[in-house]
This record gives sequence, structure tokens and C-alpha cells, in this order.
Amino acid sequence: MQLGQVGQTITEKLTKAFTPHSLEVIDESHLHAGHSGARPEGETHFRVKVQSEAFQGKSLVQRHRMVNEVLAEELDGPVHALAISASTPAS
Repeated sequence: MQLGQVGQTITEKLTKAFTPHSLEVIDESHLHAGHSGARPEGETHFRVKVQSEAFQGKSLVQRHRMVNEVLAEELDGPVHALAISASTPAS
């Protein structure tokens, strides 16, 4: 499934912030149709899987906070839910 504008923005921001070894941004909005926060046009529920050296020595909570800070504008706007998997290339 091709990402829309919100998904592309998430990809661009995470790439710029973390120079990831790998990055996957998945729009899961279709799985939440009719639920709280879902909109007919979608792009409300995302899952990100990001591997970056930037997470080295950081706890899981710190890693999630780092991602949330980068995506604060999206989380205050169109994104209702964000599932995060943030790891280092070695983990």
C-alpha cells in the first residue's frame, strides 16, 4: 500500500532526524475504520519500525519519546495513534 501525504511526511521526518539503518512506516488506518479517531480519508493510525544508531544506549521509553518529539506536529493533528518499534541495528 502506498503512503499518503501524512505517511510520507512521517517517513521524511524520521529519516532526517535519525538517519535510520532501516525504516518502515505502515498506515494501519483501514484496520481502525469506525473506531475513535478514525477518519474516512484515513491516515490516522500508523506503525513505525525504525532502526538507528541514534537509539544506542537509550531505554525503550527514551526511544519512544525521541520518535514522539520528532512527530509532535502529526500527533497533535492528523495522527490519532502511533505504534513504535525503535531499535539499534545491533538489537
